[in-house]
Amino acid sequence: MIRLIYYFSQIDYYSLKLTMADSFYKVKEYWKSTYSEKISKSRKYKTPEYFKRMAGLMAPGNSYYYIANFHTLELEFISDSVKDFTGEEPSQVNLEKLLALVLPEEIDAVQKKEQIIQSFFLNFLKPEEQLDYKICYTYKCKTYEGTKRLMLHQASVLSMGEEGRFVHVFSIHSDISHLYLKNSNDVSFININGGPSYYNVKSSVRDLDGKHLKQTKNLSNLFTKRELDIVKELAIGKNVKQIAESLHISKHTVHTHKKNMLRKVDCQNSTHLVSICLAEGLISI
Repeated sequence: MIRLIYYFSQIDYYSLKLTMADSFYKVKEYWKSTYSEKISKSRKYKTPEYFKRMAGLMAPGNSYYYIANFHTLELEFISDSVKDFTGEEPSQVNLEKLLALVLPEEIDAVQKKEQIIQSFFLNFLKPEEQLDYKICYTYKCKTYEGTKRLMLHQASVLSMGEEGRFVHVFSIHSDISHLYLKNSNDVSFININGGPSYYNVKSSVRDLDGKHLKQTKNLSNLFTKRELDIVKELAIGKNVKQIAESLHISKHTVHTHKKNMLRKVDCQNSTHLVSICLAEGLISI
């Protein structure tokens, strides 16, 4: 009886995965029409050993990471830690299976975020600028065990094709559920070479142009030490009263600092503030 229950539970699980994968078909088709079909050729990205070691150090908390080829829409490298999310060996995981982790009710929001990313890279940036930026957004997923998690997605371009479109992309997906944050529909574009960054771009915008983008200096140049202390406290789920007690300051001071930080980067809530601070490496989890 126990074996039968286990057998049917496995059938139900894999049937669910197939159904979810089908529902995300439109995202892959979007990638195919936007990227894959516009790239004439590509070579496999040579991943040196030191890159793998550095990737492991860069990935905050419980994470998995990979290198995706947007010409072939295949994964050319993926970390062993993906097994914690998919329940499968890295060699068995592909983009479809990673997409199937996203909650069905999240897929439209994810597609809108991907459309904004496409517009930013192809319509706003010059080809030579694409290697200078990484993107950051949050989404919700469900692991193979059925656990719902809030994920922070970070991605940066590794190589470009002759057509001026990115080919290889390095992505990190980190579980930030323990930070007690809510999901956000915004996308941030962070310059990794000291240039202007663009935080909290609304994914609801259809045609991205300069009116929807507000240049901001890197956060390390914007926030004071005290403000970063407060962000760290927000990241672990503390409320204003608890932060005030922990840092030995008044609640009014905490409110003022929080308001100033949100204004500096045009954030509407603490979730995106914390996520971009994580992406910038200003705080750790």
